[in-house]
Amino acid sequence: MSSQQAKPAPSHQAPSHQAPSHQAPAPQGLSLRGITKRFGSLTANDGIDLDIVPGRIHCLLGENGAGKSTLMNQLYGLLDPDEGEIFIDGTPQKFANPKQSMAAGIGMVHQHFMLVDVFTVAENLVLGREQGPFGTLDMRSARRTVIELSERYNMAVSPDSVIENLPVGVQQRVEILKALANDAKYLIFDEPTAVLTPQEIDELMAVMTSLRDEGRAIVFITHKLREVRAIADDITVIRRGAVVGQPPRDASEQELAELMVGRSVSLKVAKQAPRLGDTRLVVDHISVADDAGTVVVDDASFEVKGGEIVCIAGVQGNGQTELAEVLLGLLPVLHGEVTLDGRSLTRLKPKEVLRAGVGFVPEDRQHDGFVGTFSVAENLVLNQIEEFSRGGMLDLGRISANAEQKVQEFDIRTQSISLPVNSLSGGNQQKVVLARELSRPLSLLVASQPTRGVDVGAIEFLHKRIVEERDGGTAVVIVSTELEEVESLADRIAVMNKGRIVGIVPAGTPRDVLGLMMAGIPHDEAVAATRATPADPNQEDA
Repeated sequence: MSSQQAKPAPSHQAPSHQAPSHQAPAPQGLSLRGITKRFGSLTANDGIDLDIVPGRIHCLLGENGAGKSTLMNQLYGLLDPDEGEIFIDGTPQKFANPKQSMAAGIGMVHQHFMLVDVFTVAENLVLGREQGPFGTLDMRSARRTVIELSERYNMAVSPDSVIENLPVGVQQRVEILKALANDAKYLIFDEPTAVLTPQEIDELMAVMTSLRDEGRAIVFITHKLREVRAIADDITVIRRGAVVGQPPRDASEQELAELMVGRSVSLKVAKQAPRLGDTRLVVDHISVADDAGTVVVDDASFEVKGGEIVCIAGVQGNGQTELAEVLLGLLPVLHGEVTLDGRSLTRLKPKEVLRAGVGFVPEDRQHDGFVGTFSVAENLVLNQIEEFSRGGMLDLGRISANAEQKVQEFDIRTQSISLPVNSLSGGNQQKVVLARELSRPLSLLVASQPTRGVDVGAIEFLHKRIVEERDGGTAVVIVSTELEEVESLADRIAVMNKGRIVGIVPAGTPRDVLGLMMAGIPHDEAVAATRATPADPNQEDA
């Protein structure tokens, strides 16, 4: 998209919202001027200017796929810009690899941790950094560095702990320690909160604030509006590879969302109280093991009534994915029973489960939700081929008519129903999956991470359709790691930790209580713990 096409809405044309000109000289600190990166015909970054100032937290806000990580990967030496320059204190820089970037004082905490699981914290810290006499690793110095830095920044990390034995939040601290051990003056945090509980997010925010206050520059890449408003000193919004605005730190979530999407969007799900019917789904003491024999769903039980949305909440990797797959018959159970409208689904094949009235939106749509090289029209009937066949041949006319109807009904933005689905944006791909699953009468809809990698505008639409399905009497199970989504959609919330359902609580349960439950603390203890902790006067505003 050109810079002209990517302009923000008129309400954001004030000077304080504008991107700096490419012609502006680079000030003290880390600066990017005119950075452009192309991948074939795709322009991932389009002439981006950015100033990262010591002693400030600069939030880089944009939807998944907006170009944020691509931009930072050029700063870190993982990618070469096609055009533009990078400056540190006004001096041009070129980074052929991360080692050169780190030598210039840039550190990056990656979204997917760059740690060796079977090594200790100290061993991960020393790799590629320290050498003792005769080329040996100086483990004593590495251990001392871990202890000193973890004490200095209030990050409790043992240098001798093996990475694979550490919780995700502690593993992230190790990533931060790696950057600090290299004396990074500019720290890039790439979507760091995606795998953290609310309490761990608060701890991370405190660490970033401490680093800022001692004069380091922080770049915080995120798509979460609440986090931006909680911590940002400066904000730059990127949409489709271009800077579309630099709003003030007190900009509302609504204003930020409009800049991200380019139009007005509703951030609240409009839904009435549920009209509950009879119990439809019963999950009775289900346990599941992975290929290695490790129990990943441990004695899980819950029920869902018709006209109800039950959200399964938890940090990624605590059994939610496997629980959703059990409901579709994709995984065998060790013991327990799943019934829908009184009929057992436990030993049915996925095709039989679908015929029993189950709709399924998988968490990885590109791998499990559609065939990317098939057309939009073909993907809309993938699980209903028999119904769109006549005499053993596909009824192409009916398939096309169905596609035209669904494209209109679900607002799927495509130039043609004959185009392959992999040519669509993430939000439109997800609309194709949901449209297919909702195109037949359902008793149960299971949607796993239904808005992952989807822009704010598409989220608004997808949530609306899910609520409409609930209001039609379908039982709905949503698996989501996004607490905002859980809070918006849920009528009840089942919280998972290490494969077990810690508790089932009503919608409106406080976020801090949910966070403690996600860490494995039972509901009553979580409530008692939050009552014992003084309320944060800034929490509501954040």
